[in-house]
Amino acid sequence: MANVKQQLESPSIPSLGFPPEGYERRHFNENYGALNNYFRKVTSVLGSLFGPKGGKFMNNPHGAFQDSTDQVAANTTTAYAVTFNTTDFANGVTMASGSRITVADAGIWNLQFSIQFKNTSNDGQDVDIWFRKNGTNIANSNSRFHLSQRKSSGDPSHLIAAMNFFVSLATNDYVEIMWRTTSTDVSIEHFGTSTSPTRPAVPSAIVTMSFVSNLPTI
Repeated sequence: MANVKQQLESPSIPSLGFPPEGYERRHFNENYGALNNYFRKVTSVLGSLFGPKGGKFMNNPHGAFQDSTDQVAANTTTAYAVTFNTTDFANGVTMASGSRITVADAGIWNLQFSIQFKNTSNDGQDVDIWFRKNGTNIANSNSRFHLSQRKSSGDPSHLIAAMNFFVSLATNDYVEIMWRTTSTDVSIEHFGTSTSPTRPAVPSAIVTMSFVSNLPTI
């Protein structure tokens, strides 16, 4: 009961005819046959879904995005939204205005990110990262990361900031990742592909959104 996209198909509800005034064997045979076929399909779907490999048929909303540019802070007193310019996967999750991770379905969502920071100053610096929902800061969502001083002139220090966060969202709500730094010498940096050995490019920021559960009703 799986289609070419490896998703389970819901069995069609059988169309049962209205019974005649009197008993008619042909009518009951047709209806019983339609019901037997329907329940066999339902049993097959349930068996595939709850079997050892049933998870491969799940189709949960999700999104994955990354950025291939450097992002800087013009000052230390402004909150900046982390931006993304590439969509890797999008199923019920879209990127709007470069920073707004927007969901089509209400529920509990798991947001995970990794951000590549660099520090070119001679002193250690801090970076705060937190979340906003529909333009409003989410309470108790901030984290502070520390970057050590640069190693030498032309050789900055680096840090990957990463974490995950559960957030309750309604249909068409959006969430943003915000950051501020104690020095404009701290920035979000991407790296191109490297050689000796050949290595992939380093995105400046990566974010994923995964659907966890529908909203509790009690």
